[in-house]
Amino acid sequence: MESWHLLGIFLMSIVAGTFGSILGLGGGIIVVPALTLLFGYDYRTAVAASAVSIIATSSGAAISYLKQRVTNTRIAMLLEVGTTAGALVGAMVAAYLPTRVLFWIFAVLMLYMAYSMFQARKQELPPPVEPDRISRTLRLEGSYYDQALKRQVDYRVARTTPAFGVMFISGGLSALLGIGGGTFKVLAMDQIMKLPYKVSTATSNFMIGVTAATSALVYFLRGDVNPIVATPVALGVLAGAQIGSKLMMKMKVRTMRLLFIPVLIYTAIQMVMKGVAG
Repeated sequence: MESWHLLGIFLMSIVAGTFGSILGLGGGIIVVPALTLLFGYDYRTAVAASAVSIIATSSGAAISYLKQRVTNTRIAMLLEVGTTAGALVGAMVAAYLPTRVLFWIFAVLMLYMAYSMFQARKQELPPPVEPDRISRTLRLEGSYYDQALKRQVDYRVARTTPAFGVMFISGGLSALLGIGGGTFKVLAMDQIMKLPYKVSTATSNFMIGVTAATSALVYFLRGDVNPIVATPVALGVLAGAQIGSKLMMKMKVRTMRLLFIPVLIYTAIQMVMKGVAG
């Protein structure tokens, strides 16, 4: 394989890691289409490399966000329980549900979330909320220093139970439709729990590595992980995650939301296409 080819994969992965760490989604949304459409790899190889890239994004960004005290690890561990439980249920009922209908429902939901996020695009911080009983008991509140606003931001957490339910549904859809749950993680924390947007993306980065590690192990055991592809992807995404984590802390939330909205629309279009094809 020519060196320019590997260099191209590496540079593409830097871009994927940068955007993935900023948005809290991992780099898969860029890595998979790039590897299949631009570099000509089959879908299984691309998805396996994507799983490796998500681990790299999570590891690279999570370290930086943890040092800056933006990640809320208590919320991450709580919501990950809901995601895992949903994935188990989804795997068990996968044979009994019409996935074509689910693709359409998912697409409509993504478009609605994109609209909601557009409506809140000028909101740098969420309004103060009254913490619920679960968040008070588990002490889910937190604080971090916002470099863009140049001040300490204290926040409390509301509607923990609905957010847990969304994580359960997210895990189920991930198992049923083969989609990543990063989008739902960010939206649940931002739209439902009313966390500061930067806390939502940082905490999502921390969470997605757990799920991706399991997927990557399955792909590795099946022989889908091609080291020649996965290595430049992982290295590039790791470098990009470091860049993205530094950029995110200096960004205005308005900019981050405007970057996230096209991702939601792109995901919805993908689901519509799969629904039509299915």
